[in-house]
Amino acid sequence: MLPLLILALPLLEIAGFVVVGSEIGVLATIGLILLSGIVGSILLRVQGFGVMTRIRTEMDAGRDPSKELANGAMIVLAGILLLIPGFITDILGILLFLPPVRALAWRFLGKRVRFSTDFGGFARRGGPAGGKTIDLDEDDFSRQPNPNSPWRSIRDE
Repeated sequence: MLPLLILALPLLEIAGFVVVGSEIGVLATIGLILLSGIVGSILLRVQGFGVMTRIRTEMDAGRDPSKELANGAMIVLAGILLLIPGFITDILGILLFLPPVRALAWRFLGKRVRFSTDFGGFARRGGPAGGKTIDLDEDDFSRQPNPNSPWRSIRDE
């Protein structure tokens, strides 16, 4: 079904250009296409930064950010759809920018996609909770491999 949709989309977009162009004129149609691209890039930037902030907030609180990551992916897809010339892709892009539509898509995707995350084992600063910090001096660390290292005798599995 997807290959058929990919093949039919350009034909539908061309038909949309013809219909809209015959109603409002060629220059107005081109203006609408350019305007949708500009609006798409602005919306992508504004809402993208908002999603990044919400993802960071979720991770700092130790919660699962998978919903916000999915929202971010849908916003990127919406921006791409608005940048692609055509009225059908513009309509789909505008719909994906609306939070209720993204929430509906998340309810649909959240049931069908399994997310596996573990954010409980890390402290607020990103290191393991209760982990040990090893401080090395300059002569304790080298970027060159040591042929006499005991770790070299362990074979890879």
